[in-house]
Formats: sequence, structure tokens, C-alpha cells
Amino acid sequence: LKSIVTKSTVEFAKNPNYWDKDNVHIDKVKLSFWDGQDTSKPAENFKDGSLSAARLYPTSASFAELEKEMKDNIVYTQQDSTTYVVGTNIDRQSYKYTSKNSEEQKTSTKKALLNKDFRQAIAFGFDRTAYASQLNGQTGASKILRNIFVPPTFVQADGKNFGDMVKEKLVTYGDEWKDVNLADAQDGLYNPEKAKAEFAKAKTALQAEGVQFPIHLDMPVDQTATTKVQRVQSMKQSLEATLGTDNVIIDIQQLQKDDLLNVTLFAQTAAGEDWDLSDNVGWGPDFSDPSTYLDIIKPSVGENTRTYLGFDSGKDNEAAKKVGLNDYDKMVNEAGEETTDVTKRYNKYAEAQAWLTDSALVIPTTSRTGRPILSKMVPFTLPFSFSGNKGTSDPLRYKYLELQDKAVTADEYQKAQDKWMKEKEESNKKAQEELAKHVK
Repeated sequence: LKSIVTKSTVEFAKNPNYWDKDNVHIDKVKLSFWDGQDTSKPAENFKDGSLSAARLYPTSASFAELEKEMKDNIVYTQQDSTTYVVGTNIDRQSYKYTSKNSEEQKTSTKKALLNKDFRQAIAFGFDRTAYASQLNGQTGASKILRNIFVPPTFVQADGKNFGDMVKEKLVTYGDEWKDVNLADAQDGLYNPEKAKAEFAKAKTALQAEGVQFPIHLDMPVDQTATTKVQRVQSMKQSLEATLGTDNVIIDIQQLQKDDLLNVTLFAQTAAGEDWDLSDNVGWGPDFSDPSTYLDIIKPSVGENTRTYLGFDSGKDNEAAKKVGLNDYDKMVNEAGEETTDVTKRYNKYAEAQAWLTDSALVIPTTSRTGRPILSKMVPFTLPFSFSGNKGTSDPLRYKYLELQDKAVTADEYQKAQDKWMKEKEESNKKAQEELAKHVK
């Protein structure tokens, strides 16, 4: 580290005494501060040579012109292992930010969110491609989509990706899952006809409980985050168009950023979680095992039940019991106890993921990466890992990274990706074989 200037620059220089300096190919690194306001600035700085890589913003006013000028050089990064979701508050207690105007509306919403068919109607009625397009544009919308909480290629066993293992379990939960595709980069959940069918079942059951329609669902958003507001508006549009405003209304609560954080991520207890649906949550893995995702919402000890589901873990919560989360807890625990057979372990975690998907308690939306960039980084020279802080499209470590003189073309990137994917598949297979021998 050579220098830091607040809200300006951070500069690094290669350490000549580093033990593996031959694999450090860059002598100097300069990071420049950007406040995020002028979304055309990164591309302009890339074109004038000030930056070696620049993230692009397809929904910005300047993108169409940039796309014409540099269409051959716009590349989309690979999807990473961070999964963003829409959480469901099954035990809401705070109503400071709400459009509900009666206790009857509050009670009706809570009963609806405890009904699995209603939650599935939300999952199937949510056009996530339209949602993602507000961030990544029409062309890139599908490139960031994710369908299950644990990424489908996160781990492998017995020649199968985790997503394939989950699909085998998921189809046993009902016909609605038979034709669902859990792969990344496509919307495997959106199906208006399924949404209407699930809602019809839910409405019959809920009316028998005295629930009044329409169900009002409060969804908070940072009012200064333009693309985030647009995404929530898109979700509102698709759900209300599919299910009808006589049945469901998404009430968007536009809040100051601090207020939003205080009733979502920074809420000290579940009592402070002031929302019905929230897309202000996401998770990236700490290590390469499905437990790093699935453990965090266990009702017994999960560290994120409050943020994702609106209740504090370890409190014998009635709402958690009603939606079956105790069964989920048992599945995850049984998977964690399997420590001698990798295939059995991952299959047990796949059972838990299948239960979670069928429950529609959390609805996956997108990954963090999969976004368009301009770059002079030689494709796939960055270190890669699905967990930890290596291998993101935004370099956090510069070892191994190489730069080229001209902007990478989409064709160059695709050829490098195909080669890398083939090598990765072979490496994964070898690693799984060695791991299986090691643990037995």
C-alpha cells in the first residue's frame, strides 16, 4: 500500500520481496473513487485510458450510444455465488411504514403469508426477467437470474451438479415442479398460469379463515436507489397483472436509506422488521459447502431468520412452526451430521433446498455478478473461488491477473470462457474423486 486519499484514490505497488512475486504481473494499481451518480463516467474513463475495467449500466441514458460504439467489447461477467432473494416476513410486529389502514388488513396479510399456496402464487407470478432488466437491461436481464438459494453449480457429487440433485427431490412435492428449470441465467419459476392456480387454492382456504381481499403487501425500498425502486415497481406490476389488484396489492414504501436499513438489515430484533416482502437481502458463501447457505435460516440457531423471515431464531416461534420450518431444521441438521460420505451429505442438503424452494419462503432473484463491463483484463487470469474473496469480477486480489493493451472483445472472452469451463469441469471431477477417497 503506497497511499490512501479519502474519496479520491488508493494506490498499491508490487512488493519485490513477496515470496511468489513471479505470479504478480502488475507493478502498480490505482483505484479511483466514484460516487455512483454519473453512470456514464466509468465508460468514459475507460475509453480515455484512465481505467483498465469499467462496469456498465444498461438502463442509463448514455448506454444505447455506448453500445453502438463498443458493442464488440461489451462482455458479461460470469455469475458468482452471491444469491439475492425476496424474503417473506411471516411474523410481522411493526407497522410504522405501511399502507394498511385496519387490523383486519394486518391479520389477513399475515394469514396469507403463512399459506404455502399463496407464497407459491407470488413466486410463480413474479416476472424476474423484467425485474432484472431494470438493472441489467433487456439484453443482459437473464444473465444474472438465479432460481435456488444455493447456486446450482456450487458443489457436485456423483457426477451431478447440486441443482440437478435438488430437481430430483423437488418434483416429488407436486406437479407444479415437474417442468421447472433450476439452472442459472434463465427464469425457471415465472409461470402466470401456475400462479393463478396456486392462488385459487390459497384464496379458497384463506376465505374459509375469514381473510379479506385484496391482500396488501408492504415492500420497502431505498428511495434514492433508482434502479432498486424500478425493480420493486416491476415486481409490483407483474404480480398485480397476474393475480389481479382485487386479490393482491404491492404497497411500495419508499424510505430514506437509514430508515430502510433500520427496519431490515440493521433491525436489532424481529420486532423491528417492518415489512411483508423485502428484496434487501442476499447471501454469499463463507466456504464451499451447502450448509453455508442453508444453516443461516434454521429456526433453532439461524443467524438470519430475522432478516429473511421476520422472526428471531431459538424462540420456538409459532409462525415458523406453522410453515414447517422445524422440518427444514431437521433436514439441515441431518445433512450436517453426515460427515463420511460426500454424495450422501450433498443429497441430504439437496432435500433441504428442495423443501425450501417448495415452501416459497425465500424467492431467489439474481446473482451479484453477470453484469456488462469493458475490460483490458486478460479473461480468466483472475483467481477464482465460489467462496471467500477471490474470483469476483471486481478484482480484490491482483495475483495472477494480467492486462492487455486493447479492450477485450466479446469473442475473446467467450473463447477463454469455453476453455476455462472445460478445464474447471475436469478439475472439479478430479477434486470430487480425491475428496471421496479422503473422507472414507
